[in-house]
Amino acid sequence: MFAHLSPLVGLGVFGPLIIWMIKKDESPFVDDQGKEALNFHLSVLIAALVTAVTCIGPLIISVAALIYHIMAAVEANKGVYYRYPYTIRMIK
Repeated sequence: MFAHLSPLVGLGVFGPLIIWMIKKDESPFVDDQGKEALNFHLSVLIAALVTAVTCIGPLIISVAALIYHIMAAVEANKGVYYRYPYTIRMIK
C-alpha cells in the first residue's frame, strides 16, 4: 500500500523504488505490488515528459495518476493483486 501512495507525498519514482528494493524479499505480494507501482510511476513520468509541450497534458496525466494511485492503494490494502491500466511493465 505504501508503494502505491509514496508518489503522492512527494517521493516521486523513488518512493516505490525504495520500498520495493527494501521489502521485495519479505513477501511475494509486496514484491509484485512494488514492481507494479514502480512501473506505473515510470510510465506516468514518460507520458508527462512526452506531453510536456502542451499545458494541459501533464495536468490530465497527474489527475489520472492520482486516481489510479488511490485505487491501487485501496486494493492492495485488501490484499488484491492490482494491475494499473496503461502501464508499460519495464521491471518484471
